[in-house]
Amino acid sequence: METGSHIRLVLWKAAKAVDRVDRASIRKTGLILSDFAIMEALLHKGPLPINQIGEKVLLSSGSMTAAVNRLEKAGHVKRIQDPSDGRCFYVHLTKTGRRMVSKAFRQHAQNLEKVAGALTDDERTELLRLLKKIGFQARQMTLGDLFFKPLFLYQDK
Repeated sequence: METGSHIRLVLWKAAKAVDRVDRASIRKTGLILSDFAIMEALLHKGPLPINQIGEKVLLSSGSMTAAVNRLEKAGHVKRIQDPSDGRCFYVHLTKTGRRMVSKAFRQHAQNLEKVAGALTDDERTELLRLLKKIGFQARQMTLGDLFFKPLFLYQDK
């Protein structure tokens, strides 16, 4: 039987290898990672408030503001004020931005498909099932106090 530490090591190495392909693929689109992530989210989810984009692409509010400013200056996105809440701005892809990210995403998806090409359809399904299962287990474990308190608090005195 494989140990949990060995499974974690193999999972980490595989994730790092896929991440290298992912980042190289995004570089080939001419976009930086944060800009690609924002534009991809807008492509697939439609216009969103800036804070929701940040949550989806895991960027802080400061990083989001800088990235949206950069994308807006390049003509890829525009901010539109929410008529029902003047404090909220939605970020929209422009026609130019939509064309650019659509092409970039197609190229990127093809590159990632080459990685996944190592698996049969059944293996892909099984891999996703197992990754979700282990992810669920890890999330359940982090909800407990054990993972938020230093280990010495649990040792007998």
